[in-house]
Parts: sequence; C-alpha cells; structure tokens
Amino acid sequence: MSFVGSSLIGYSTGSKTGTPFHGINPVTGLELPEPFYPADVTEVERAATLAKRAFRVYSRTSGAERAGFLRAIAQELESVRSEIVARVPLETALPEGRANGELGRTIGQLKMFADLVEAGHWVDARLDTAQPDRAPVSKPDIRSMQIPLGPVAVFGASNFPLAFSVAGGDTASALAAGCPVVSVAHFAHPGVSEIAGQAILRAAKSCNMPKGVFSLLQGTGQQVGVPLVSNPAIKAVGFTGSRFGGMALSKVAAARKEPIPVYAEMSSVNPVILLEGALGSRGESLANGLAGSVSLGVGQFCTNPGLVMLPEGSPSEAFISTFSSKMDESKGGTALHPGIAHAYRSSTDAKQKHDKVATLVALDSPSPTGVAPFIFRTTASALINDPSLTGEVFGPSTMLVTYASTEELVEVLESLEGQLTGTIQYDASDLPLNEDVLLALQSRVGRLILNGFPTGVEVCHSMVHGGPFPATSDGRSTSVGTGAIYRFTRSFCYQDMLGEALPAELQDGNPLGIWRTVDGQLSNL
Repeated sequence: MSFVGSSLIGYSTGSKTGTPFHGINPVTGLELPEPFYPADVTEVERAATLAKRAFRVYSRTSGAERAGFLRAIAQELESVRSEIVARVPLETALPEGRANGELGRTIGQLKMFADLVEAGHWVDARLDTAQPDRAPVSKPDIRSMQIPLGPVAVFGASNFPLAFSVAGGDTASALAAGCPVVSVAHFAHPGVSEIAGQAILRAAKSCNMPKGVFSLLQGTGQQVGVPLVSNPAIKAVGFTGSRFGGMALSKVAAARKEPIPVYAEMSSVNPVILLEGALGSRGESLANGLAGSVSLGVGQFCTNPGLVMLPEGSPSEAFISTFSSKMDESKGGTALHPGIAHAYRSSTDAKQKHDKVATLVALDSPSPTGVAPFIFRTTASALINDPSLTGEVFGPSTMLVTYASTEELVEVLESLEGQLTGTIQYDASDLPLNEDVLLALQSRVGRLILNGFPTGVEVCHSMVHGGPFPATSDGRSTSVGTGAIYRFTRSFCYQDMLGEALPAELQDGNPLGIWRTVDGQLSNL
C-alpha cells in the first residue's frame, strides 16, 4: 500500500515541505512508516480558491449529474474496500469487521443522497402565479427553491474514519446540495483519509467534474482548519469532534467579516431513564443491554449512554448490582488514539475524587492507550447541585443516578445541557408515560428512544442526529439522513423572472416532473 503523503488539491498534489507526521498504531503505540506532510497556508488558499471557481460550474449541475457523481464515488470506494479495511485497524485499532460495516454505511449514504437529488423534490420548489389584475395591488410571479451555499469545509472525525470523515455524511450531503468540498483529514488516520480522497477524485474525473470540486488537506485543525475556515471562499463548515475543537472553529467562523454557519457535533451524555416497572420485569436483560451499549466500540460513540437515571428502591438496587458485575467482567479495549486515552483517564480520575460520587467499577488497562470500564453512582440532588457531574466521558463509562420522585427526575432533565438522544425503558405498568418527563426530554434532546439503547444511528430519511447545544452547534439541523442536505443550502426567490432563465425546477410545465407547491397546493404537474 503506497501513499502520496501530501494534500490532494483539486487534481494535483501538495508539496512535501515542512515537518512530516505519521499515523500511530494505537495498539503498539508505534509510528506507522508512511510520512504525511501537512498543507501550508498557500495550499489551503489554493484549495479554497479552486473550490470557489468550481462552485460556479458545479452549483449549476443537474440533480442527475450530481447523482451520477455520488454513485461513482460509492463505486470507487467499493473498489478499494480491501485497502481501506486493511488500513483502518492500523490507524484506529478498530477491527476489520467494524471497518467493513462502516464502509458499507458510507457507500449507502452516498447512494441515498444520489437518489434524493435525482428525484429532485428536495429543493422545495414553490410557485405563486402572478395576478396582474388583482386590486388594489397586482400580485407578481413569485418562485422559490433551495440553492447551494458555496464551498464547504468538512472535518474528519476520530471515531468514524469513514462514515463521518472524508467521504462521509457531511461530504455526501454537501456535494448533493451542489457545494464543492475541502476536507480536512483527521490527523489520527491520514492513510485512510488519503485512500478515500483519491477515490473521490477518481470519481470526479470520470464524471468530468470541475477541478476543485473536492480537495483533501492533511494536517491538524490548528495548522489547516483555522486558515481554511477563515478563508472567505468557504461558506459553511461540517465538524464532528470535541467541544473544544467545535467551539474553536465556531469562534473563527463568527469572527469573519462574513460569518458563516458551523454545523458541529460536539458533546453528549445521552440520558437513559429506567422506569420502575421495566426494572422489575426485565432488570437482567436491561443490565445486559446497557452493558453492551456502554462498552460498544470501547465507548467511543457520540451516542454512548453516559447518564442512567433510576428511581430509588429495591428494583434499582438489584439492577445496579447486576449491571456492575457485568461491567466488571468487561475487558475494555484500545482507544482510537493516545489523546482519547489521556482525556478518558483525566475524566474518570476527577469522578473518582468527587465526594458525592461512588465508584462501583474501576478497571485498569495495562496499555498506555487502553481504556477500561468505570461505573459511577450519585444522586439526583448531587447532580442538580453540581452540573459538572454530567460532563461527557468519552469511553466505556457511565454515571448511575438515583432520583426520589418524578418531580426530581424532571428537574434533573431540565438541568441538563442539550443532548443527541434521550431514552426511556418502560413496562406496561409504567404507562401512561409522564407528560412532564416527555416534555423535559423533548426540550433537551434531538431523538427520543423508547425501549432501546442510544448507540446506533439508522441512516434513513427521517433520522435526526443533532440536538440542542452543545450536542450540536445548531440544534435545528441533522448530520444523518437526507435532511442533512439543508445545512448547505439557502432559500432563494425569483420575482417576475424570465421563464427561460429559471432553473428547471421552477419552470412552467414542470420539465423535471417533481413535486412542487403551486399556489399553495402540492402538484407534480
């Protein structure tokens, strides 16, 4: 397996100057042999400029043309499956099975957006017929639709080297919207990023897409990300990572002469509520399910259940005992990179030292990059008095919280920061579900789950993977599902426009045959 080792800027490569860096095998702690060279300021500028020029052409491509491009990317990724699956474990410690599954999801996302833009109705075309004889004021011809924003900066995620990285959902939705992409590879998996980036560029060439429709920059967020987001050619940002990183980019974007939106997924503890009836009727199965959810992917999921709330009483005590013993048998695993392992140890150390927190499970890992399960316990009143107890611990850890009444549970929920998900496990005896609890969760989360566990995000049209701050920087958006395309578009209106100058989506006779809102009524005529 050979690599260029530099940035991919349009259809050319970057220079190999400056200090190279290497991917690190998290299992061995050793550097991988291939050097990668970070983009310098001039290369960042070149990528942004090429994207700006490409936008003039790419934004005018048809839905069918973009669909063909997205499907070509999917085919190119499939053609290098063996290379990707071999490289992912070396750079992330994720197993080959996970790499195969995540690549399948990445390919599926691309095809889903291809189907969306080919169908065409996503543009929300609206037509209001002119009424020149209306009194006392005539009504003009008004037509509107969604149009692309411009070049988008996409930052790769550490915990999803494929589905939320170079060829992942942000890139797929931005390209589908008609926006060129400048992707920043995550420093922990530069090789996987280059393989994916090369696949996108091969697809772009085969589909005759303009130079600059896609570029890949190697380097850290500070080296590459800040100058990229500062560049006036960039019109939006997609980011998945830490709150520190997301907020840093948001501040850069807000300080620009022309501020731009940053869609950052940052931090979530995904509260899980176990109601008394469910605990009494299926406590052991709940313990098994929760243990699997907490430890899935060594806890390195944005939907990891980091806060579990239980009513005071014997069913909860029995559950806590069973769950703790199951987690005590867990082996943990290797963190994605040393920085995550260090942050995990710092967070769990702080929890252990808190005088209102009991440590139920505390396992050691012999490896410097290893992370092992930690289970903590506290009370609702302690959590309400000290919000720091709800802080995210990125790894196989969770906090069990007992509450004295439904009113106290509601108070805890209302005190939480914004979250990606909220979960309720219930039994027939727990029905009807308390409306105050449901409303409190609805105000704090982007997705409510009943009798399930939050880990796992279905890629489908109706999925919402977002939530109030700081789960995301903009709680009105989603990064998964076809609704993600609207992050990179804006509404645009034509008044009394010449018919031949209108986009096909808004022309008389509906040449594309898409569903449109005509004088307030849905029609495909």
